[in-house]
Amino acid sequence: MIADPAPLESYGELLSTLRQHIRTAQVRAGLAVNRELVLLYWEIGKEILRRQETEGWGAKVIDRLAADLRAEFPEMTGLSARNLKYTQKLAAAYPDEQFVQQAAAQIPWFHNCVILDKVKTPNHREFYIRQTIQNGWSRNVLVHQIESRLHLRQGQIQSNFDRTLPAPQSDLAREILKDPYIFDFLSLGPEHTEREIETAMVERIRDTLLELGKGFAFVGNQYHLEVGDQDYYIDLLFYHLHLRRYVVIELKAGEFKPEYAGKLNFYLSAVDDMVRHAQDEQTIGLILCKSKNKITVEYALRDIQKPLGVAAYKLLSELPEALQNELPDADEIAKKLNLETD
Repeated sequence: MIADPAPLESYGELLSTLRQHIRTAQVRAGLAVNRELVLLYWEIGKEILRRQETEGWGAKVIDRLAADLRAEFPEMTGLSARNLKYTQKLAAAYPDEQFVQQAAAQIPWFHNCVILDKVKTPNHREFYIRQTIQNGWSRNVLVHQIESRLHLRQGQIQSNFDRTLPAPQSDLAREILKDPYIFDFLSLGPEHTEREIETAMVERIRDTLLELGKGFAFVGNQYHLEVGDQDYYIDLLFYHLHLRRYVVIELKAGEFKPEYAGKLNFYLSAVDDMVRHAQDEQTIGLILCKSKNKITVEYALRDIQKPLGVAAYKLLSELPEALQNELPDADEIAKKLNLETD
């Protein structure tokens, strides 16, 4: 006897559950395949290096090796002479197999090629590998972060976090913030107002969130607060999912002034009392200004009891010409991001 068909609602739940299981398994299988592929390339590169050192092989041997391997494995990609030279670079850059297994093999092969080409220092290479693993960057985003020198900006914010937050939280808060921020996608001229920056950032919120970093969620701009029967408006309000706290950002089109810290301190108190939920951590603040004097910032933050930091921002027109030429066009990045993430 054939049982009655499952109720539509129950069947829909089953189908949805099985789909999720299959997709999760596909992702795991894809990661496993990538890991094995990178490890294979590392083994190939290591063997080529060993033979070059012990038997004095020249570069032309790689061309012959590529031809013979492709003839032996016609269905396999990645055996071109160009790719074999990358395997050689991989093995030379990362002689420690454990590091390859735990780091380099956790990101796609062509991400590794980008890092090998564009980053020369071992600890900086490790930085970009770890950041790619943590943030799930596409190759184009990785290129952009390297060319904007993220390793020199990450964690460089000038703040009072070490005094106003517990040690683990202060370290994490400092690590997620940068100095300077690079808003090359805003297309603003050298003369601009705070409102123009804010409007452009909101219009390009995806790019803004990418530059701010993983974990930022946009809450609103010109966020209204009523305090003592008066209206106040926060430039930009975010929530950080890892810090579990609101982040208030105030924009200044000129040089940092000490009074900016007092105003932001006021906003942080208001958000803590009027917006923050019981399970949220204390709100932190960030002043983004066109320029700043480190000593002035240090004095301004010294006696502030709320956690806040000060960072500069730079537009494409304000970057060194050599770096401007290296950076991809903002629209080009957006198009490529859409292609890779769709």
